[in-house]
Amino acid sequence: MTCDSTIGVIDYGGGNIRSLLKALETLGASPQLVTSPAQMENLDLVFFPGQGAFGDCMEKLERLGLVESLVAWIKADKPFFGICVGYQLLFERSEESPGVKGLSVFEGKVTRFPGTKLKVPHMGWNNALLRDASAAPWTDLGHGPYFYYVHSYFPSPADPSLVAAETEYGVTFAGAIQRGRLIATQFHPEKSQKAGMTLIANFLSAHA
Repeated sequence: MTCDSTIGVIDYGGGNIRSLLKALETLGASPQLVTSPAQMENLDLVFFPGQGAFGDCMEKLERLGLVESLVAWIKADKPFFGICVGYQLLFERSEESPGVKGLSVFEGKVTRFPGTKLKVPHMGWNNALLRDASAAPWTDLGHGPYFYYVHSYFPSPADPSLVAAETEYGVTFAGAIQRGRLIATQFHPEKSQKAGMTLIANFLSAHA
């Protein structure tokens, strides 16, 4: 496929950038790294990959002046795809970084997996039970596609209608959310082979 949209990838110095850039380029896109608010003005879509601690990531976003621009982008219902910590930061706070305020686009907190016999971080392949496998951008994935996860924390949205997919690992958690033209996933689609590439391609096609 080819993609004529202008795509920005938020780069605050800690995200999993390389894998996502490669995935987008494989799909015919020419993504641009975004490190300042001015760079967001002419974009059509924004991807926000995340890696690292909740508090550190918020500090880097604030230092780059990207917090206000990201919140404004999402509130305007412009196409947005958050990944891993780029998903968690959409919420108000995290147990990982007490006292640090997230982007607070949605009500809810990010919690750590409770103590169980299962290893934490949750790392590897797991399925995501989709609420509506016929809704964009989840089409052609089946009802329980497998994706790749690496995380110790997960969001607990206050609004259950946000949840687009649930994943089970000791507990059932929101593996993905969706609202308007926003989706965000705890899993890494850019590392999830065919299923992940299908999801990214569907998202690009929906907002081409």
